[in-house]
Amino acid sequence: MLHSRVMSSARAQTPIGAADLDRFRAVQALAYRCAEEVAGSLRPGVTERQASAHLGRLLRENGADDWFHVPFAWFGDRTTLRGMRNPLKFFPSGRTLQEGMPFILDVAPIVGGYTSDIGYAGCFGPNAIWDQMIADLEEYRGLVLEGVRARKRLSEIYEDVDALAARHGYEPAHHAYPGKVLAHQVWHIDSPGPRTVVAGFGNRTLRRLGRSLMVGLSEGWSPLWNGTHRSDHAPVAGMWAIEPHLGFHGVGVKFEELLVVTDDDAYWLDDDLPHVRRWADGVKNAEKVVAHDGV
Repeated sequence: MLHSRVMSSARAQTPIGAADLDRFRAVQALAYRCAEEVAGSLRPGVTERQASAHLGRLLRENGADDWFHVPFAWFGDRTTLRGMRNPLKFFPSGRTLQEGMPFILDVAPIVGGYTSDIGYAGCFGPNAIWDQMIADLEEYRGLVLEGVRARKRLSEIYEDVDALAARHGYEPAHHAYPGKVLAHQVWHIDSPGPRTVVAGFGNRTLRRLGRSLMVGLSEGWSPLWNGTHRSDHAPVAGMWAIEPHLGFHGVGVKFEELLVVTDDDAYWLDDDLPHVRRWADGVKNAEKVVAHDGV
């Protein structure tokens, strides 16, 4: 349901209609289905490169025809992004998956011009730290949505996320991303030209990002959401990929999904996603335990 008018940029842009939202939602669902399939196929000895290549093949076979960014896979302590000051370190490596290792699959496919960007966190075998962190991650989803709906400055919401991470005792791993972004805009990409990849990003996406940065600079906002003065403004209407990322003792977790921001409201594009279902199942299981104990 379209809650309010959603604009594709800050001013005088074509509104994102209900049919467009359905297309964005379908691409996001496709990306998560493919990530879940790859996660289910992981076995000891599989490398990050093999997992990311598998994810890329699945998406292309199912209609992906361009990339916001190509698939990434991180295993073990690489899920925390520590030491990744060089952007090349983000690319999949020869790290092999072992029992008890956390993993993250991150990919941003484009289908027919409609962009998604998702992050799927999992763990191969028991890991108590990962279990606690993935449960705690739910609070960040609510915090971001509440902040945007309250029309807080984006930089202030960024600080709220970091403060929550500090209370939990976690490192805000999103500080390692280029620009230290917590989120960024995504768009319907309709520009012509060859669909090549430059440094892991689609060239059409880079051109669109460049245009948005220039427009934002003149209007006092940015399509890259971080804690700097460039994000010291109220939420801007459009589609935003939100990606809080936490690290602790060699374990990293994140989610990434699309948030729809309107002129006066905000809502998650879809609640039927793996991490949301995981949290709901956790609540149901806890209720069953309480009910059993009470018998």
